[in-house]
Amino acid sequence: MILTCIHWNPDPEIVNIFGISIRYYGLLFTGGLIFCICILSRIFKRENIPSEHLEKLVIYGMIGILAGARLGHCLFYEPSYYFSHPLEMILPVTFPPDGGVKFTGYQGLASHGGVLGLLIALFFYSRKTKHSMIYIFDLIAVVIALEFGFIRLGNFMNSEIIGIPTTLPWSVIFERVDNIPRHPAQLYEAISYFIIFTIMMILYQKMKDRLKNGFFFGFATVLCVTARFLIEFVKENQEGFEDGMIFNMGQLLSLPYLVVGIGFVIYGLWRTKSSVKNNE
Repeated sequence: MILTCIHWNPDPEIVNIFGISIRYYGLLFTGGLIFCICILSRIFKRENIPSEHLEKLVIYGMIGILAGARLGHCLFYEPSYYFSHPLEMILPVTFPPDGGVKFTGYQGLASHGGVLGLLIALFFYSRKTKHSMIYIFDLIAVVIALEFGFIRLGNFMNSEIIGIPTTLPWSVIFERVDNIPRHPAQLYEAISYFIIFTIMMILYQKMKDRLKNGFFFGFATVLCVTARFLIEFVKENQEGFEDGMIFNMGQLLSLPYLVVGIGFVIYGLWRTKSSVKNNE
């Protein structure tokens, strides 16, 4: 029996100025990145990395995340539509059947694609700055879950990526979708990512010299992917083709990241242990 139920129906659009929509999702996405950059600035100072390198990282990272997230959504979830409308992959507009152009913003972004895009961007960043890729991966891993959490808050404001029906007392009715009480899966995931971010910050502050060589990257990846994989069980499928699948697309895309994450954890522990022995 439902004791309480939240009715949720905010307008995703905050304001529209001359046809340009300012939305909660965009503000949260950008706000999360700003927080990550501020924290990375402190980390870079602690690591004695020149501030201009952070500026390069921001540019490379932003391009990689946005391009990867956008292409990831188009190719993983709606390939048939976007292969027929290729310009809509890269432009924040649609072309209605009756003609004209409609500004929509980038309303389809996939986190798995964003992560892949970021990793590719970090490869080029490391070549530019001569930093070790694994070293940069570890620094980024300390803060990345914070951005994931902000993204899921944006999804909550959009009433998207909703959960399956439930009778739990904290269920939410997403009135823009239907009148069924559902799991607030976006909040489950956001809270999980904020906890992971806290764990990573504590580990960095307390054990930076003992846990390195890719350990932070691997551990953050394992934690984030595991949270995502488990919470997918209480989410509605995003696309119809997922209905007959044992694991949905989000879970299948998580598996390679999980394997990579475990590999980096093992490699980081082994490499660090070997370095300590060689220095004794």
